[in-house]
Amino acid sequence: MVCHGSSLAIALAVRYFCLVLSNRLGIILTTALAPAIWGTTYLVTTELLPPGRPLLAGVVRALPAGLLLVLLTRRLPKGSWWWRAAVLGALNIGAFFALLFVAAYRLPGGVAATVGAIQPLLVAGLSSGLLGERLTLRTALSGVAGVAGVSLLVLRADARLDGLGVAAALGGAVVMAAGVVLSKRWVSPAPLLATTGWQLVAGGLLLLPVTLLVEGPPPASLTAANLAGYGYLTIIGAALAYGLWFRGIRALAPTAVTFLGLLSPLVATTVGWIALGQELTPVQVLGGAVVLGALVVAQIKRPAAAAAAPGGPSEGPSEGVTVGPTAGPMAESMAAGARRSTPAGEPRANE
Repeated sequence: MVCHGSSLAIALAVRYFCLVLSNRLGIILTTALAPAIWGTTYLVTTELLPPGRPLLAGVVRALPAGLLLVLLTRRLPKGSWWWRAAVLGALNIGAFFALLFVAAYRLPGGVAATVGAIQPLLVAGLSSGLLGERLTLRTALSGVAGVAGVSLLVLRADARLDGLGVAAALGGAVVMAAGVVLSKRWVSPAPLLATTGWQLVAGGLLLLPVTLLVEGPPPASLTAANLAGYGYLTIIGAALAYGLWFRGIRALAPTAVTFLGLLSPLVATTVGWIALGQELTPVQVLGGAVVLGALVVAQIKRPAAAAAAPGGPSEGPSEGVTVGPTAGPMAESMAAGARRSTPAGEPRANE
């Protein structure tokens, strides 16, 4: 009788573990689609959009998608969420796009992408202080490996450094990391899509005057290819991809999710090799393998963390709503520099 009871308990425990693992794996895979989509925006930006308009691409990407989500959910912020949505929209969209714009014009794409790859380490540090997450040695080593892998993937030996450009790229990583962690900390009472829409609208409105000041009014005429590119960025690159990303942040720890953002430069490089005929060297292949290894290792849950979550796959101390891919909008900004001079094998829009 005792043996039968023990066997039943073990069978139930194994079944529960498989269910949780399956659910978590599904969330990880669907969340990973977001940075993979953002990695394709380099191709869309350089091949379909008007040249020299990265900020316009950012506005068109964020503002219509945000308005669409607000219209669909029919929910507006209440109380403190007016200023919280504005802060998160500024961190995740407005300030992030603007800083990447500066970095794109003052740095080669490989340098900007390598600096941006420190974002998982920044999120891990902020999560430790603001969310009470433990900063483990494995996370730190995975973060360092991620930076090394991205540098091997996209950084060229003759890349030049510019102090202001490096500061802008670093600032972009910092504001996005802060936005991700604060989005997890501030739990919205509204539906996920509504909160997402508020922040996209706030970020787009903040970026709009900067765009008009720096780039001037939109082009007087747009081709069918231009419209198709902007439509892709709005529907696929923002509404769909951001929704997948936000769902991942709600269910998983922010640090684990931000490592998935390393897929963006990997996908951008792969798409450049397949679609544009850019050279792919053995060093880049090694860098891609290191990136994949780092993000896979970062997804492995500690046994203690798994045991502490009997209710399902959700991780972290709160179920916040987040906005902000780790490197989502980088392609539009990087493409601005890519149009000036992009050697074969170096995709400058490495999301």
